[in-house]
Amino acid sequence: MIKFENMAHRSIYQSMRLAVFADIHGNLPALNAVLADMEAAGDFDLIWCLGDLAALGGQPHECLAALLQLREAQGDDKFKIIGGNTDRYLVTGERMPAKAAENANDFAAYRDGSRRMNAVFAWNLSQLDWADYDLLRQIVGRELRREVPGYGRVIGIHAIPGDDEALALRPDSADEEAADALLDPLRAHAPGAGPSSRQLARDQSRQRRAVLRQSGSGGMGAAGVAGRRVDGRLAACAL
Repeated sequence: MIKFENMAHRSIYQSMRLAVFADIHGNLPALNAVLADMEAAGDFDLIWCLGDLAALGGQPHECLAALLQLREAQGDDKFKIIGGNTDRYLVTGERMPAKAAENANDFAAYRDGSRRMNAVFAWNLSQLDWADYDLLRQIVGRELRREVPGYGRVIGIHAIPGDDEALALRPDSADEEAADALLDPLRAHAPGAGPSSRQLARDQSRQRRAVLRQSGSGGMGAAGVAGRRVDGRLAACAL
């Protein structure tokens, strides 16, 4: 749960409760645990699911059905879903980019790994129906933005703005690298160009912008909040 407060006018208390989760990867028991945590935490103003819904796990159809049921119950305005890179793989047949093999051993490993991964995605796809595929088709490439009164802009993404698969940001990335990866794609919102614009974007982010992103994978083992990895069933952070 993320609560945004209007810190500038604490006498006029304003807040928004936002639930964020991601990386379901076809793991229905883990998804059910997250949804149970959400129900126990009380009502939310918004619920955001940040992608990687079906691929790699054993119950992709059931996970998508549960998300569609939740969206129907909560309403399209309250519950938002975007896609991740593995959702795109199911829709388009693409796969994660790989570095070219430089010797016979590397090639053998790449060939065998590709064969196994293609088999997994083929099986995942065989479990989906048209409604499942149509949902994934509609959400691939989407990002979420919301202006929170008294706080500013909140952005929900899968990896970094404009790229659902970028590897530019890792858990051990330095603060400067993280700022570049998360904020450089947002510089269109700031006047000017070059380093001064980058610094302005960073300053604005610290003051009035939160970037919520997926972090890692593994079927809901963790959830990404504000660019950090947070262990537990339901991401929790105060901004």
